[in-house]
Amino acid sequence: MNTFADPRPNWPTLRVSDWTPTRDTLHMWTQIVGKIRMRHAPLVNHWWQATLYVSPRGLTTSAIPYRSGAFEMEFDFLGHRLDIRSSDGGTQSLPLQPMPVAEFYTRLLDLLGSLGIEAQIRPVPNEVDPAIPFPEDHHHASYDADAVTAFWRQLLQANRVMGEFRSHFVGKVSPVHFFWGAMDLACTRFSGGSAPPHPGGAPNCADWVMVEGYSHELSSCGFWPGGGQEGAFYAYAYPAPDGFADHPAGPDGAFYSTEFQQFLFPYEAARAATDPDRAVAEFLHTTYAAAADLGGWDRAALEDDPMRLSRARVDPPAR
Repeated sequence: MNTFADPRPNWPTLRVSDWTPTRDTLHMWTQIVGKIRMRHAPLVNHWWQATLYVSPRGLTTSAIPYRSGAFEMEFDFLGHRLDIRSSDGGTQSLPLQPMPVAEFYTRLLDLLGSLGIEAQIRPVPNEVDPAIPFPEDHHHASYDADAVTAFWRQLLQANRVMGEFRSHFVGKVSPVHFFWGAMDLACTRFSGGSAPPHPGGAPNCADWVMVEGYSHELSSCGFWPGGGQEGAFYAYAYPAPDGFADHPAGPDGAFYSTEFQQFLFPYEAARAATDPDRAVAEFLHTTYAAAADLGGWDRAALEDDPMRLSRARVDPPAR
């Protein structure tokens, strides 16, 4: 069991190298849960119907439509269990502990079956290589509860700061949501224009999946447990306008990665900043500005002050 001492408890320390086996196992577990959500939810542009969301205790699917009702699955990273709740009142729970992906997959489908929920999915992970089918994956079997809780607390901070950043945009913009394909928390803004077909190339993921995901011109940001010693915030544009990689981005510690073809701001640099919220916000705003300014976005029409209604509200007269 790892110990994570941290002078800023709201921004916990979690070295990727300390929890890689657990991270990779959890990645597969979230893929299974996400695929079940995708199986039952109607398509929403850019695959938004497939994502998970940061919750006060972990990651949740939110309500998944099923026949005339709904069900929800939530990873509880404080109680360390996967809770299943159905609109007909049924509940089940799967303890989160060291176990192979194959066992997690079988036990989850059995629990859903006991609630009368069918969950037929393509049981092969996406965007990873090698892609071991879930029923055959006895390799990924780690679960360090302390590390998982620390990761969720990283997501909690990222979700909060990215949510504030999202509020400045009044054009088409995604929720702040967790994509289980690459295991990243993301938020994406759109200019309103279409984009050239994406070339694809993600491992074990059909090219048409990426074409749908990147059908319109966008600027995307997020956080994932890679790209830095403790993970990294990222930002990219599709298509990337000329000069994007050379555009200044703040704060100190942010840089353009030619390996990943995107801007990165290591989590450890954010955590060590005097004001981590402000540091991450600066990264998000400056990298978005690079995409929007160089791409010719109509920023005046797409952005607004999220405090505009508070300022416009007229206080009642004193009596």
